[in-house]
This record gives sequence, C-alpha cells and structure tokens, in this order.
Amino acid sequence: MFIETSALAKDYGQVHALGPLSLEIPAGSLALVGPNGAGKTTFLRLLMGLLVPTEGTARVLDHDVLSESLRIREKVGYMPEHDCLIPEMTGVGFVAFMGRLSGLPAAVALSRAHDVLQFVGLREERYRRISEYSLGMRQRVKLAQAIVHDPPLCLLDEPTAGLDPMGRVEMLQLLRALALQTGKTVVLSTHLLEDVEGICENLLVLDGGRAVVHGPLRQLLSLGDSTLALRIKGDHARFLAGLAARGVTAELVGEEYRLPRPEGGERVIFEVAQETRTQIRYLGRSVQSLEELFLNSVQHPPRGGA
Repeated sequence: MFIETSALAKDYGQVHALGPLSLEIPAGSLALVGPNGAGKTTFLRLLMGLLVPTEGTARVLDHDVLSESLRIREKVGYMPEHDCLIPEMTGVGFVAFMGRLSGLPAAVALSRAHDVLQFVGLREERYRRISEYSLGMRQRVKLAQAIVHDPPLCLLDEPTAGLDPMGRVEMLQLLRALALQTGKTVVLSTHLLEDVEGICENLLVLDGGRAVVHGPLRQLLSLGDSTLALRIKGDHARFLAGLAARGVTAELVGEEYRLPRPEGGERVIFEVAQETRTQIRYLGRSVQSLEELFLNSVQHPPRGGA
C-alpha cells in the first residue's frame, strides 16, 4: 500500500478537523473530494509530516509520518493549495532549487527542472521571474516543483483552483498525462467533481473530517445488478402504467429511467414495450453520476469508509 492510516486524527484546539481515519490506499490515481472544510488539506499535510496528528498513525511509502517525515518528503511530490513560490526567482531556478531540497545533486536538479518545465508547457517562459507569471503559469510551476525529483507519489491540493476555463482544461490534461502516462500514483484533492472523472481510479470522500465513501470509483458508481437503466421512445405514460400493472415502478433520473430488475427479468420490460408499442433505446445496468454519489454521501450516514 502506498498510504496506510490507523485511527489518524487531528484537532486544532477545540476544533476537530479530521478522523479518526483507518484507510489503505493502493497505487493508482485517487480523488480526494469533499466540501470546503472537510479536512482534505489537513489530511495531505499529515501525510507529508507537516502536521503532527493528535491521535493515530500513518505510513506513506512504508515510512512513518512521525519519525521519517524527511524521507517521505524526498519521495513524495507535494503541490500545496497556497502560494509556495519565490517571486524573484526564475521558473527554472525555483524548480531546480526545489529539486535540490528533495535531495537531487545540483546538475541533475537543473536538468530535471528544464525537463519538467517543458512538460508543464513553460519551456519558453522558464527564464522569466515568477513575479511576472500569470496565475495559470504559477500553478504550472507549482506542479513542476512537485514532480522535479520524479516521485512515485504526488499529492496535489486543489491544482485547478482559481484558473479560468481554458487554464483549467489545460491543467487537467497535464494531470491526466501524469496519472495515466507516467505511472505515478496521484492523489488529487479537489471540491470540483468534474475534475475527477477521466483521471482517477479510486475515490475518497471526506465530510466533516470523516471518510464517508472510499473505494474504486467504477464500483462505487455502479448501482449493482438489481437496478436497471432504461431509455425509451414512445408513449411514456402508457409504458410506465404497463410496468406498474406488473408491480414495477420506474423513476426518471435525468434522461433515463431507473427501475428494480423485475422478478421475471428483462423479459417483463420487453413484453410491456411490445404491448404499448414503445421502442427501447437502452436497457442495462444503472450507473449513478459522481454528483449523485457525492450528494448522497455527504447527506447521509457514513458508508464504506474508515
């Protein structure tokens, strides 16, 4: 496991910020989502050893966050939400400096800085001072410093925060390449659900410091074999009445109906369609949206978490 926590918790005085969390996070991309104030940033800082837990323990890349925090920071790339840049330094100078702090020799750090700045799209601007960069360029430099030492694990805190629509799209393309093409394990912390799909394989939802959902994203979005999704063309009212006559109730969700699998199987649905002269456009396993999963998880008691 890349990350393991056992009863990990953090309080700020009288304010309970996180936990207790007992989790195992494997290799692969993880979406860490939750409302503002859910404990996402606190969780990442605990994993980096930047905060001391009130209770519990955690291990990152098999290193203890309390006794081996420096080893963790050598192996983990961290992109904080707040501005961590040095304005008077050039882009390449700053990224090389951060590489040195991560343990790289000077020549290697400089070479890697050029490479990662090209990856994030700042090849032409690498010799400019960071104080002259736009917000989008500053976010790219933050990403570059997080990966300059080629870490196997990257913790990215709100990487699209404040970006305009085009900048956000470009950042998500970089994150997708980082997660899918380089083989790195990426933990993407965000409150923007649309940032998650297409990048992350696993999901951890925090709410009030608690893990309310945790697991493979595809499995969590599936409603299982007992719920069907149905799209039809024809007289909807007549078709639904035919289903109701057989004890089957369908609910309209977006552009499709969801219904329990009839005791007689899908055959019942096709019989009603034939009787009511309704065309079935789609019939298969139902999958909920990420937004539905998120809203249900933060409004109801915990499930599948720590």
